[in-house]
Amino acid sequence: MSEINQLTSLNEVFYQLPTLTLAKQLLGCILIKETSEGTAAGMIVETEAYIGPQDRAAHSYQNKRTKRTEIMFGPPGYTYTYSMHTHCLFNVVSGQVNHPEAVLIRAVEPSFNLPLIKKRRPKIQKDTYLTNGPGKLTKALQISMEDYGHHLIASPLWIATRAQDHIPISCGPRIGIDNTGNAKYYPWRFWITNNSFVSK
Repeated sequence: MSEINQLTSLNEVFYQLPTLTLAKQLLGCILIKETSEGTAAGMIVETEAYIGPQDRAAHSYQNKRTKRTEIMFGPPGYTYTYSMHTHCLFNVVSGQVNHPEAVLIRAVEPSFNLPLIKKRRPKIQKDTYLTNGPGKLTKALQISMEDYGHHLIASPLWIATRAQDHIPISCGPRIGIDNTGNAKYYPWRFWITNNSFVSK
């Protein structure tokens, strides 16, 4: 745990960055989840931005306010988790109050407690497949629907600052949003260039 204890949590001001900027600035930061089983962490290597009411791919398109999306209408820096098929997906709430936006964390590179991550993903033989997708990383770090609404500056689920300042970033269209008109072409997916843990 000494490695984790030396990390500095992102603060509330960081999460107030404009959503597209936040999606890029989260790359290289460390996503940490503490559980009774142990603590595991990964460096964020891929994100997708969702810009609220005018973005047909966003759950909050046209200001749609439901029990699921309610957390998005609050302040930034909170956890928005939702279920898709058998997967839990993890998002960082962004935008200001009543401007429901979010950043989906699509992939991380394991950076702490790889044995625990492997234990949680027992059928995966290749390390790069452990966390190279939004449903994979939540299983590996044990992020669940119980984390919905959690403030990301505090235990047990938090994000620490980057280890380095200059990170090469690529961008392109988001994935899996075919029925969203022109929104499927927006270059709002960001990833660390040439990182092997980016989703396929």
